[in-house]
Amino acid sequence: MRGKADGVFLVRRASRVWPAAFRSAVGLFVFAFSFAGGPPFYTDDPDPVKLHHWEFYLASAQAKKSLDYSGTAPHFEVNYGVAPNVQLHVIAATSFDAPKHQKLRYGWGDTEIGLKYRFVEETDGRPQIGTFPQIEVPTGASSRGLGGGNVRIFLPIWVQKSWGEWTSYGGGGYCVNPGPENKDYWWFGWEVQRDVSKAVTLGAEIFTSTATARGESTTIGLNWGAIVSLGGGSAALVSIGRDIRGPNTFFMYAAYYLTFGPRT
Repeated sequence: MRGKADGVFLVRRASRVWPAAFRSAVGLFVFAFSFAGGPPFYTDDPDPVKLHHWEFYLASAQAKKSLDYSGTAPHFEVNYGVAPNVQLHVIAATSFDAPKHQKLRYGWGDTEIGLKYRFVEETDGRPQIGTFPQIEVPTGASSRGLGGGNVRIFLPIWVQKSWGEWTSYGGGGYCVNPGPENKDYWWFGWEVQRDVSKAVTLGAEIFTSTATARGESTTIGLNWGAIVSLGGGSAALVSIGRDIRGPNTFFMYAAYYLTFGPRT
């Protein structure tokens, strides 16, 4: 998790695989937990897990729109520092979709894999910079609203700088988003956070996406979050937010985080 721990989360998206009235989890939870960012935020950072260290998240992310309620319940995220400045990443999710006036759908969702690489390290005079390519594999049942139905690829660049108790990071990238009604799109976000005590970090972000499907428009969202250290390499994470331009979606995230590795 960044700040008191390095993290992950997901890029916001939507799809038109199903009728507009109930697009899988507002697009399988609108962000289908596709393309993780830095929990509990959507925006990611370039800071990888330390060499030979592990990160685990047991989490749930949910989105509520007028005609659909969807999310993950739960999803599991694993990150591993495979080499200096290089992190391997996997998210496996169980997902649900509850269109209004329809039966709840629950099952295995899509799987995300990625590799984070920091190619510029931070100094007093410059930020750290990295990339985090991610692939969403369609392991969920798209016919039931539990997956995107196609392989999706996100190619971002992330920048981060810290000073004292403050940290700020952001960037964005291009998403290859195949599908009969889908469109490739750009996604950008920026986050600012502050360590308000030895145990608590608070943050906020703004993010935007160009249209992800035909007939849609650019969306903008705001999100607020907190990271609370529980000691022993563990933490609780939570965030809530909503669109300020777009389909008026409310979204939230909660997770238990654990990290460990060789002592240095």
